[in-house]
Amino acid sequence: MIRSTPLLLVVLASLAVAAPASTAAGQAVQRETSIELAVVQQVNTLRVARGLRPLRVAPGLRAAAFGHTLTLAQLGLFQHESADGSAFSKRVAKTYRHAGFGSWSVGENLVFGSAPFAAEDAIQAWLDSPPHRKNLLNPAWREIGVGAVTAQGAPGVFGGDTVVLVTADFGARSR
Repeated sequence: MIRSTPLLLVVLASLAVAAPASTAAGQAVQRETSIELAVVQQVNTLRVARGLRPLRVAPGLRAAAFGHTLTLAQLGLFQHESADGSAFSKRVAKTYRHAGFGSWSVGENLVFGSAPFAAEDAIQAWLDSPPHRKNLLNPAWREIGVGAVTAQGAPGVFGGDTVVLVTADFGARSR
């Protein structure tokens, strides 16, 4: 049985507050906070079932994940690199600070699917992929941030379809 601490419940409850997502011309993008929350819960359930510690939601990782997901949806890209071609770790470092820490590391999982696409679909896709599964179950991770959007008429690699994109950023920092 998994027991939740009051602090964890407060953090998870704060994820449920919806924030408006941007829209591009001719395209509607909606933030999916319920998917974000469910992914965090399911990742932690999976980790605890395998004897790993659950991950805390880090606002900096959450900001990085959502920002990247939104950019991917708007530009029609599906890649870990930032839109400017820089490495994902450089993008994540802008919101998930490493100054003052002796050790800092990050990882990222991406997935998209045709709507409707739920948290369970994202988790299963990652479990079916050895590198993504390794990220989910990496014992070094201590924190997570998830961003999810539904994009109607998504351009580029999405071919104008309605898709759900999910980014999970993982991190560990120590002094």
